[in-house]
Amino acid sequence: MTTYAALTTISGENQAYALADALETLNPEPTGVGVFEVEDGSGLWEVAAYFMERPDAGGLAVLSALHLSKPFNISDIPDQDWVSKVQRELSPVVAGRFFVYGSHDAEKVPEDCVPLLIDAAMAFGTGHHGTTKGCLEAFDDLLEGGFAGERILDIGCGTAVLAMSAAKVLPDLVIASDIDPTAVEVAAANVRANGLEGRVNCLVAAGFDAPELRDGGPYDLVFANILKAPLIGLAPLMARHVAPGGYAILSGILNEQAAEVQAIYAENGFNLVDQRVIVEWTTLCVRKNTPNLS
Repeated sequence: MTTYAALTTISGENQAYALADALETLNPEPTGVGVFEVEDGSGLWEVAAYFMERPDAGGLAVLSALHLSKPFNISDIPDQDWVSKVQRELSPVVAGRFFVYGSHDAEKVPEDCVPLLIDAAMAFGTGHHGTTKGCLEAFDDLLEGGFAGERILDIGCGTAVLAMSAAKVLPDLVIASDIDPTAVEVAAANVRANGLEGRVNCLVAAGFDAPELRDGGPYDLVFANILKAPLIGLAPLMARHVAPGGYAILSGILNEQAAEVQAIYAENGFNLVDQRVIVEWTTLCVRKNTPNLS
């Protein structure tokens, strides 16, 4: 089966990841996006997107003009495994103590890290996207501050990288859910690949709409790396299911949307603990108010 590649180069790491994020908005959507440094001292980064259908040349031209990259070169890739190609191009990601890597980079895993094996697959969340990296960094900061919660939930888990990060460092069962059955299959495969069977329960659910999710709380930490609209819709349920003093790490939020999401969560009893920006994406860490007993 013929697939398609669109390749370009651009100056600067942040600019490369911003362009990679923008590629996700195309129609047809890419099935994989890779970003890696051109190792010749030029400061250039290559951005590669792979498609099951011929990509929109006009849309790619607009993105290259907006992001000041070289024009995209579109080529056919007959009978090639795009996942393997993306894997070769995805460099490891360091987010605090966490080291997210593909199996092709197993020899690069440092000794003093928490390793998370995530190979490119048809689910969101390899760690390279600013939202996933932001969530891992926010979680690492909570751990640095002494967080040791027992009930953890990852809503919209994608590859389950966030759920697995919690299962690697905390002793209790972590629940990972996604509305997409394919994502849940990928998540379960990643759990097995990381030796976390019995530590992460992967299931299909929308929001808190499953008995296992409703009964598993109140939660000490909920990851929700989704999008602005579902985050806002979930705010009242978060207030119901997050334990007093518990945390929610929220992402999938464009920078210009952050204030609105924060305000909605404040209305539902959450205080802002941390806000971090990676290129065009914001991650919020909020904490549920504890009852005033005085």
